Amino acid sequence: MKILYHHRTRSKDGQYVHIEEMIDALRKQGHEVIIVAPPSAESEAFGADAGLVAWLKRHLPKWFYELMELAYSLVAYRRLSRAVRLHRPDCLYERYNLFLPAGIWLKRRYKLPMLLEVNAPIFEERARYDGLSLKRLARWSQGYAWRNADYVLPVTQVLGDIVASYGVARERIVVIPNGINEERFAEAPDAQSAKAALGLQNKLVLGFTGFVRDWHGLDKVIDLIAQDPPASSRHLLVVGDGPVRAALEQQARDQNISQRVTFTGIVGRDDVARYVAAFDIALQPAVVAYASPLKLFEYLALGKAIVGPAQPNLMEILTDGHNAVLFDPDHSHGLPQAISRLCGDAALRQEIGDNARKTIAAQKLTWQGNAARAIGLFKNMRHA
Repeated sequence: MKILYHHRTRSKDGQYVHIEEMIDALRKQGHEVIIVAPPSAESEAFGADAGLVAWLKRHLPKWFYELMELAYSLVAYRRLSRAVRLHRPDCLYERYNLFLPAGIWLKRRYKLPMLLEVNAPIFEERARYDGLSLKRLARWSQGYAWRNADYVLPVTQVLGDIVASYGVARERIVVIPNGINEERFAEAPDAQSAKAALGLQNKLVLGFTGFVRDWHGLDKVIDLIAQDPPASSRHLLVVGDGPVRAALEQQARDQNISQRVTFTGIVGRDDVARYVAAFDIALQPAVVAYASPLKLFEYLALGKAIVGPAQPNLMEILTDGHNAVLFDPDHSHGLPQAISRLCGDAALRQEIGDNARKTIAAQKLTWQGNAARAIGLFKNMRHA
């Protein structure tokens, strides 16, 4: 099958991972993928922002930047139309973004079957965190895209419910969570070797990967470790960076446990597995209510004992006492109590980790599986 893949993402972050893995999975299954997108971020280091675009967003008036986003759809439509005439694709796969109706215009003009992957309700997200000036236009653009795609592919059922609230029929909403590239994690070292490589021999490693934000709750983990006696083996390993790293490092210094907390900074994608392999307990201390966090699938694939909040989007994948220990996110002591429970029970850690690893195959949580589901939807539309 010949697939036209359209996105408007330049940041080299979790979005980039999803895009690259999905394209790679489609190609490995023998499909031709034609990409229409802004200039590539290939030359940027992993974790880099969108460069000039990010600068414009920070410095231009919001209303002007939002009109520029919408105007980009004209550019995108011309590029998409050119790709259709040149390659004659069978279908269109688009990663949803706000103020981006170009894919819908193309679908209607050329009668292409279209899947729209949705990773977040971007209107609600930006209205809450960044602020939007042209709110009515923004909300219209989101609903227009969601209602006019053949199928909408949200990453969680929670997000699917938001999509449905815009008037999208349930039968056109197909939940496809994020996944894992099994090849990328197949050669990860065993836990003891991974710890030795990091100088963490004989440590009970509490690990976190990703962009560190204040609402992640890692300050509570540092407080927990600070209550331990000096000879305790508990160690916090944070694989990533973020705006609160300096504050957390200062917190550790203030409590005289800086030697028991390690921040790696940004780590390349190919190196993540060898760090996560060193975890005894993998932390997902907080998560956006509708998200499908990439780190969760990495934790599962490497068979880690996961601690996470008992909220609906995570509970689509995790079951308390089976493949994770879940805590009440509204309880101030929930996270430290869940961590302490696992720290004190090696057998439980092993059981949870074993079940975590089995979850990937049981729920088909791989990029290859996701690509196959997308192709299945395209084929159904062609034969309808």
